Amino acid sequence: MTLAALPHAMHSRTIDLGKRRIHLSELGAGPALLMLHGGGPGASGLSNYSRNIDALARDFRVLVPDMPGYGASSKDVAADDPFGDLADAMRGLLDRLEIERAHVVGNSLGGACALRLALEVPERVDRLVLMGPGGVGISGGTPTRGLKRLLGYYAGEGPTFEKLRQFICEDLVHDASRIDEALLRERFEASIDPEVIAHPPLRVPPDLEAFKRLDFLLDTRLGRLPHPTLVLWGTEDRVNPPEGALALQRQMKACDAYLFARTGHWVQWERAAEFNAAVAAFLGAERS
Repeated sequence: MTLAALPHAMHSRTIDLGKRRIHLSELGAGPALLMLHGGGPGASGLSNYSRNIDALARDFRVLVPDMPGYGASSKDVAADDPFGDLADAMRGLLDRLEIERAHVVGNSLGGACALRLALEVPERVDRLVLMGPGGVGISGGTPTRGLKRLLGYYAGEGPTFEKLRQFICEDLVHDASRIDEALLRERFEASIDPEVIAHPPLRVPPDLEAFKRLDFLLDTRLGRLPHPTLVLWGTEDRVNPPEGALALQRQMKACDAYLFARTGHWVQWERAAEFNAAVAAFLGAERS
């Protein structure tokens, strides 16, 4: 599904955060729901959540930013601590919108940002929904093929359409038959924006050992987080291993974990109907 299929009532604007600008799209009314996209090449908020925004906007004020490094937002992201840098930007966005507390949904890199935001400023986060979040278990083991392709997209000969096709069709989803040419072209064109090439948002960290120490499973604050958390993970995730779902559940106080069979890294896209229903029910549980 391309951006042309999104709801026409959505309002988009650019928020000035001083050294940065954040492109934000918004739809619906009710409790604030901040939806943070993944970090694949050419990613953006709207493309990541094209199958979810309309359904969730029936009950929530859905806020969909392009995180720094992506879409129409400023491009430079701190390579040594991308999770912390992005979390700081999203806290600034909530400040500018005068939102004291929000539900936060995060996919992959967005999941890492959401979790870091909750650890840094727990009073600003209500409930958490994490889909294959990054930064879980990165201190040990061998990086997956999908993660290697993601971090190496701008390396070597630089971005190519074939590298993007391989990542999306072979690593991002389990069933690539629903990925059309228009989606691939849209993502590729976004990934070769000159500003993005000058400041790749995700790449091999300059200090790999220091980056491994950002592993959320090593953070002693994780076990003290009181936030009700829903973790959604595809069993065929080739980017972030699904074992991370149970690892988070073991360490967090109030964490439900759902594993989706025959599903890859993009749960909210491949299993949109189930995702929308589960998230709406989970976030609305406190109002029942």
